[in-house]
Amino acid sequence: MKVAAFRKVHFNAAHRLYRPDWSDEKNKEVFGLCSNPNYHGHNYYVEAKVVGEIDPETGYVIDLKILNEIINNEIIERFDHSNLNEDRPEFKDLNPTGENIVVVVYNLIRAKLDSKYTLTVRLWETDRNYFEYPVSI
Repeated sequence: MKVAAFRKVHFNAAHRLYRPDWSDEKNKEVFGLCSNPNYHGHNYYVEAKVVGEIDPETGYVIDLKILNEIINNEIIERFDHSNLNEDRPEFKDLNPTGENIVVVVYNLIRAKLDSKYTLTVRLWETDRNYFEYPVSI
């Protein structure tokens, strides 16, 4: 019997959508205000969905304290109150779009999570824009 357990957290970070191989004009044309050279910030929300079998001894799919610890160590401590472009090596050569951020967040959590679990991550950039990885089609 598979059940999903969820953990939702938030962090605040600045970023700039920008390709250094493009002119400032092309960056502005493609990324608009998100290409502001002085950066801009978001209050990001991350939701981790962990699917697995219920442990007959504990009644848990996963102890949410463990999931919370993974997310705090790998995501919050790493990204909260940072400039993704300038402070985080994960985005040194990767444009910090919502799509790229959700994949990075997924990979960081996945690396610390027992392989018996299925993981899906959602990242809200705004109340209206969010991203999910992986997707099932």
